[in-house]
Order: sequence, then C-alpha cells, then structure tokens
Amino acid sequence: MNSDTVHKKHKDLLFPCVTSYYEKPPVLVSGSGCMLKDLEGKEYIDFFGGVLTVSLGHAHKAVNAAVKEQIDKLIHTSTLYPNLPIVELAEALTNIVPGGLKKCYFTSSGTEADETAVMLAQVYTGRMEFIALRHAYSGRSMLGQTLTAHSTWRAMPSQIASVKHAIAPYCYRCAFGLKYPDCGLKCAKDIEELIQTTTVGKIAGFLAEPIMGVGGFVVPPKDYFKVAVDIIKKYGGVFVADEVQTGFGRTGTKMFGIEHFGVNPDIMTMAKGIANGFPLGATVTRDDIAECIKVLTFSTFGGNPVSSTAAVATIKTIVNENICAHVEEVGRILRERLEAVKKRYPKAVGDVRGMGLMQAIEFVTDETKGDRTPNPKITKAFIEEARKRGLLAGKGGLYGNVVRLSPPMTISKTEITEASNIIEDSIKNISA
Repeated sequence: MNSDTVHKKHKDLLFPCVTSYYEKPPVLVSGSGCMLKDLEGKEYIDFFGGVLTVSLGHAHKAVNAAVKEQIDKLIHTSTLYPNLPIVELAEALTNIVPGGLKKCYFTSSGTEADETAVMLAQVYTGRMEFIALRHAYSGRSMLGQTLTAHSTWRAMPSQIASVKHAIAPYCYRCAFGLKYPDCGLKCAKDIEELIQTTTVGKIAGFLAEPIMGVGGFVVPPKDYFKVAVDIIKKYGGVFVADEVQTGFGRTGTKMFGIEHFGVNPDIMTMAKGIANGFPLGATVTRDDIAECIKVLTFSTFGGNPVSSTAAVATIKTIVNENICAHVEEVGRILRERLEAVKKRYPKAVGDVRGMGLMQAIEFVTDETKGDRTPNPKITKAFIEEARKRGLLAGKGGLYGNVVRLSPPMTISKTEITEASNIIEDSIKNISA
C-alpha cells in the first residue's frame, strides 16, 4: 500500500474522531533513536516522542533486547499469577519514587492509573469529592473526561458530579489578571474557597499534573504546590501527582516532575514514558492507603510480563546512563534557542515555557500590542511547515494554539540544534 491507500483505509475503517494534527499525516513505518521514516522513505526528527512516550528513542537496543528475550519466555499471565517482571518493576519503581511510596498497582494506561488513584483516595478518606485543575487532562473514560477540563476533549457532559475544578496556575493567562510573584499565589489560595463553597467541606483529594501536558506544558510557580497541598491536607484530602507525562526524567535533573516543587505526593500515577512505548500504567502509594482496598480485584493486562520487562529496561537505562542530567543539559540548549526565537518574532510568539525536554511555544495574535488572543491558525501552519522540513511536533492548549516539543530524552546536541533550526525557519516562513 502507498500513503494514499493507507489514508483512505484509515478514513473508511476507523472512527472519524481518530484524527491527526496534519492535513495529510505521514504514514510512519520505522524508527531509530530520534528519527522516524514514512512509507515514501522521508525521514523526520520525532520532536513529540510519541506524545512523551518514547523516552529513550525508537527501537532502543537495550529495551528491545530485553523484550525479545521475554517474548520467548512468557507473554501473558494476568495479575492472578505472580511473575518475575512485575515484581522487578515494582521494586524498581519503589526505589525511585519520592515520599516513601511502597505499593504498586499496574494497569494498561494513564487513564486507568488515574482512575485507580481516585478510587484509592475516596476509599481511604471515606469521601467522594475531588479537586482537579482547569486546563488539565486525565484521559478518555467517564471519570477521565470529568477530571479533564477541556471542552474539546469531552464527548459528553461531566458524569461525576463530585469533581470540582480549581483555577490553573497558568501565569501567562492568569485568570485573576495578576503577575507572579506579586499575585501572592491567588490561584493556589483560591482552592480553599472552592472547597468551602462547592463541597461539603471535607474532600477525598487533589489530582494534578506537575506540568499540565495537553493543557500546553503549563508550568506552575515553584511554590504553587506547597500552598495548594497544604490546603488540601487541611480539608482532609490526599495529593495525587499525575506523572503520566512528566515522569521518568522528562523534566530534567529529577526522575519525577513533582520533585521540583518540594512536596511529596500520597499517590502517584504514571504511564507513557515508563516503558518506552509499550502499554503500561502504574499507581504507586503508601502502605496504609493501599491496604484500604478490601474487595477482590485484578488487572488482565496490568503488569504484563512484556510491558513490565520493557519498563524495567527503560528505568535501568535512565538511571545507569544518567539521562536526567542529559535532559537538563539538552533541554537548556533547546530553551535558549526558543527564547531567542521569541525575541526575533515577538508578535506571534507570546510565550515559551517548560522544563527539561518538555518545552512549549504559545502563538498569539500580536504580543507586541499586548494582544494575547490565541492563534490556532498560525499554530497549525507551523505544524505543517515543520513537517515539510522534516520535524514532527505536538500541539495542545485549550485553544489549540500551543506547540509542544518533547523529543526522546536520548536526543543529541546535534539533533537539538538541527531541530531548533527547523523550528526557527518554520516560524520565519509562516510569519513572512
């Protein structure tokens, strides 16, 4: 089949909602490291990492070797039977997570991990009401869509009435019209009034991404979580750190995003980058919280031996090769280039932000005139232009006006420079 045939079959056979960023997306057939190749042989720098999932690059030798060996031993058991990879993974995770979290539950996705975390918090506290953030994303299930605060990602009205959404720590678009640090972290302090006015006064917990992913890589102020979590604890809730996108070194220097903010979560959820592309989700918590679940439960695909093996190999590589430090170094180079692009194109580029290899460009109508009206049109033009030049990037933000840049964490300085040149050339071309 050629690309036209694949596109036609894709349109004819898949749900129409299975969409792409591109007018005519490349049909990808192979990859190595940070590079991908389409059906016609054109190569691309993968600067979205399979939505922050291919942590160590495509076809990573150590991960693939471990997986190939495991496939010849055992592919599936379900959690009704213990297996070696699942306990090796649980041990690896509990050795690297903060806060003394020692119990793991494995699923197939981040959505399931978040669902598990919410259930845990509700059973543990004996309460139902949960605080989430506006601009957050938590998956496709009914609860996931309710936790998600993006109308564009909701197929139906909120189904879980007990979820309340707090103001996001989105400094570039502060809901209060204030500037940090003079704002006094009003967005965090407003959580208290939210609890007092929209709940019964006692809550089950607070689920938040350390950096909002689909929301456009929104990075909160350094002390945001200290203030927010103190309020949550005051009203009896537990804190769930959603590390589905920020986990496993993506933010640089630290293994998990929440470690940059000086608080320890009671529960952590993770997926995506945990297994370099193999489907796996995990929920990790304290002993006393894990022990509150007394009913029977199992997960058919959670802790699958092959996915668990991939995760163990991924974590070992991240730790042994000090990937977190590498991410900090190349992420700084990328950020410096993005800041330079912002200065050269101050009209369209309203904001650049992020941590490590989780960087974003927010396009607006005219920043030079203080017009921060979201500009999804130029964002779409950038995505297409970059693809023509051999770079695949992501998109996000409530208004569809944010470019998300998150290449595999093994990307070289040379590849960062090449990608940065494409980014700048693309913006120059669409701004002409």
